[in-house]
Amino acid sequence: MIDELKNQAIELLIQLIKTPSFSKEEDDTATIIEQFFNSNNIHYTRKLNNIFAFNKQYSEDKKTILLNSHHDTVKPGNWIYDPFGATIEGDKLIGLGSNDAGASVVSLLATFCYFYDKKLPYNLIIAITAEEEISGVNGIKSILPELGKIELGIVGEPTQMQMAIAEKGLIVLDCETHGKTGHAARNEGVNAIYEAFDDLNWFRTYQFDKISDLLGPTKMTVTQIEAGKQHNVIPDVCRYVVDIRTNELYSNVEVIDFITQQIKGKITPRSYHLNSSRISPDHAIVLKGKQLGLSTYGSPTLSDQSVMDFETIKIGPGDSARSHTPDEFIYLEEIRNGIDLYIKILSNLEF
Repeated sequence: MIDELKNQAIELLIQLIKTPSFSKEEDDTATIIEQFFNSNNIHYTRKLNNIFAFNKQYSEDKKTILLNSHHDTVKPGNWIYDPFGATIEGDKLIGLGSNDAGASVVSLLATFCYFYDKKLPYNLIIAITAEEEISGVNGIKSILPELGKIELGIVGEPTQMQMAIAEKGLIVLDCETHGKTGHAARNEGVNAIYEAFDDLNWFRTYQFDKISDLLGPTKMTVTQIEAGKQHNVIPDVCRYVVDIRTNELYSNVEVIDFITQQIKGKITPRSYHLNSSRISPDHAIVLKGKQLGLSTYGSPTLSDQSVMDFETIKIGPGDSARSHTPDEFIYLEEIRNGIDLYIKILSNLEF
């Protein structure tokens, strides 16, 4: 049965790669995933481009584990191969979304099929969701209320099947300082760029006290700046963007409130909800993974963990270094091994 599921997973991934699924345009891959559930006689629900299913012996008396990954992709850059060609060379499958996160999608689907009608000490839900690459409102966040209480999430992303037990959060700030226009040749006006100097320097030099063993410090980086319309006019507005990666020791709200008290200019957060994540190193699933020889680490990259208000672990086949790169690929053996490891982790798991 497991070998057949592995073959199904690889064939499904080939189909998904051949079908463009940019964020907000995942209709066709959602239909392919529906067909996969139908072919395996699994009852499912589709909401927008999110598809989810409950195991056959689901009971509200049990704790629940959510298996989640995403079927949207970024747009391809300068590829040599056809990004939708699903080219196979030896053990390598090349195509857009093969690594991020198609391999996790099909491995988790195969794992769910394996456990679907088995008697388990917990409930199992699978959700293959949309808009992860843009943290969109019509992705996992839109269906979480329909999944009931969840105690543990397994988020499929390329981690080389090692366990990411913490993940950095994200804040993006739109900032601006104001001055007064004047002629550059005369001592007139108030230069908004100069008004921004102190704030820019604060973002460049300030270091948050709490440093995570897993994720390191909370990091702030000014990534964009815009001011002035012409060379001889003192600019009255300076706008800039700050990218902030938070560790698990600070909430996003806490960081934003603190920054507001420190700088003179106006700040507008684009969102508050993309928080950092952490699971206890002593959690049963982490200990089970260690028994299987898996290592733990803190992940600098953002995933749908950021919108889950329950404990989560990030683990999946593939390598994060391949994500969003030309000629992205996955090794077929990584998928097979990933399915084996997911099944071993979930077998006889008690938490």
